[in-house]
Amino acid sequence: MPPLAVSNLPSEGIDERFRGPLMSFFLRRVGSRAEAEDLTQQVFLRLLGAKRPDALTDPAAFVFRIAANLLRDRHRVSQRRGEHIALEVLGAETGSVDDLTPERILLAQDAVRDALARLDGAGARTKEIFLLWRVSGMTQREVADWFGCSQRNVEKHILKATVHLMMRNGR
Repeated sequence: MPPLAVSNLPSEGIDERFRGPLMSFFLRRVGSRAEAEDLTQQVFLRLLGAKRPDALTDPAAFVFRIAANLLRDRHRVSQRRGEHIALEVLGAETGSVDDLTPERILLAQDAVRDALARLDGAGARTKEIFLLWRVSGMTQREVADWFGCSQRNVEKHILKATVHLMMRNGR
């Protein structure tokens, strides 16, 4: 395959060549078709805005490196969001950014680890459903589609996890 100059690649070529593989890549990892589509578009935007005028010998590797970096970024954001959510689930007060001292951050990390450990007692499927819904931000419908079950079943698992957390938290 001849080298590919990113700046010379027509946008139709990018779409035709990489949309299907990128959608598959993201769908396997995020489970939501809408989110996979958004991530695919972000790859295209980053690719077109890349400051790589030199010829690429392996454009697929470059495209999927961008895709992997987007997933890594998404995971980091999800982790940060998860720490806030875990504090809320445990009933802790959330403060402003100015209140984020190293001590509070360590306490929040401990609270997250503790909540995850306590969720282990609710069962693996219940824990996974709860985390996908509460931490990853998936809707109950998306979680139900992901597991191939009804939304009502997902609601029952979420309720079970919440009750389990509250009972283990001394409430």
